[in-house]
Amino acid sequence: MTASVRAPERAAVSAVRRAARTGYRWLLVAFLLGVATQIFLAGLGTFSFDTGRPASGALSAHQHLGFSLAGASILILVLAVAARPGRLALWLAAAMVVQTVVLQGLLDGLADNTVAFGGLHALDGFLIAANAAVQYALARRRAAQDAG
Repeated sequence: MTASVRAPERAAVSAVRRAARTGYRWLLVAFLLGVATQIFLAGLGTFSFDTGRPASGALSAHQHLGFSLAGASILILVLAVAARPGRLALWLAAAMVVQTVVLQGLLDGLADNTVAFGGLHALDGFLIAANAAVQYALARRRAAQDAG
């Protein structure tokens, strides 16, 4: 009797986990595209200073997209917990939340007084991209193992 009750329960958990894994992978792809857009907007804003044209539009878009990516990183962590992609992926997802929510804003604010923090802000952006790429690779490997 107990086994028959647990079978539908396991199927429901499996379906939720499968949906979470799919959402996790696709959100990582969207996140990586967002990070690429961030890099473009930062370059556009920075190099438009020399042309005499106002850069505030690109830099404002960069800031708003950064806030969206911070929110997306939290959702990635939630999906990672539900998807159970492995211990390393969970740690990377948690680290990405710290990178996007805490470090990026802190380094941006500190860059107003010391330019070196602006460089660290950019470096952290590339580390965020690497983090998301590794998470995506791990998720793809996990999906291949589950399929095969």
